[in-house]
Amino acid sequence: MQMWNSLADVPADLGPTTVTLGNFDGVHRGHQAVLTRMVADAKARGQRAVAMTFWPHPKAVHDPEHPPVLIMGIDDRLDSMAQTGLHGTIVVPYTLEFAQQTPEEFVRTWLVEGLNAQRVVVGKDTKFGRGNAGDVDTLRELGDALGFEVEVIDDACAISESGRRWSSTWVRELLDDGKLVEAAEVLGRLHGVRGTVVHGDKLGREIGFPTANLDVSSGMIPRHGVYAGYLGILEAGDGPSATPPSTTPLPAAISIGHNYTVGSEGLRVEAYVIDGKGLDLYGADVELALVEWRRPMLDFGSLDALVDALAEDVAWCRDVLHLD
Repeated sequence: MQMWNSLADVPADLGPTTVTLGNFDGVHRGHQAVLTRMVADAKARGQRAVAMTFWPHPKAVHDPEHPPVLIMGIDDRLDSMAQTGLHGTIVVPYTLEFAQQTPEEFVRTWLVEGLNAQRVVVGKDTKFGRGNAGDVDTLRELGDALGFEVEVIDDACAISESGRRWSSTWVRELLDDGKLVEAAEVLGRLHGVRGTVVHGDKLGREIGFPTANLDVSSGMIPRHGVYAGYLGILEAGDGPSATPPSTTPLPAAISIGHNYTVGSEGLRVEAYVIDGKGLDLYGADVELALVEWRRPMLDFGSLDALVDALAEDVAWCRDVLHLD
């Protein structure tokens, strides 16, 4: 999949396209179904399938004091969108100036002249242009005037087996509740957080459970507690003995929250790699993929009690992750 950050990046020989637009936060199974069908339909028409998404999130621009909690960062979003077979995605830098375009200015500049859209695929609740003045009826009128078709997606491909509509809101609810198994069902994959491994207080090493401490850069923080999951090394650190990236994620016991027993301040995101020996992860960019929630963060009263609890956590993780 090609990725463009502006209309100037779009190749002049792109050819006719089918275009869809949205925030696509989480790229859940509803998004996947729409994008996959759009790709197939575009191919059948001899067109390129292109998606338009926005960064930062429009709500963060219009109400910066109350930015939305995003399920994933832009890099993960693009990686997941690419898996649907899209030819290209344009990431529009969302600004207040961009938001002042009239519906016609937006459609003419971005969809018609910029992306050569012959067909535009949108949801029935789509709003666009200054003050969200444009809707599906506006888009159809502009399509008639500017020469492109409009397809409005019905809910058939957006309804889960349970009857609830796939949505980013649903994913956030499940993550807040620590229901990672159910969240994975909606997402179609495990939920993850990305970050850089930084130096911690090294207490884990002293008590026999050395952990990789993350400075989280993207991915929604779910309910605090202990999780079974995996650590994937995306980019090695810069030390001489840095552990290289691997295509095989490492099984891990993961804790997210406050370490009440030792009185550590601030949110901690830590991963103990099970059976991991000789790892040098400092400075590495990693992703934690969360499989299942075990328990909340607790104050065990003493280091000995904490060590016993951690041993039980690791044993539970071994079982959940089907380790020998």
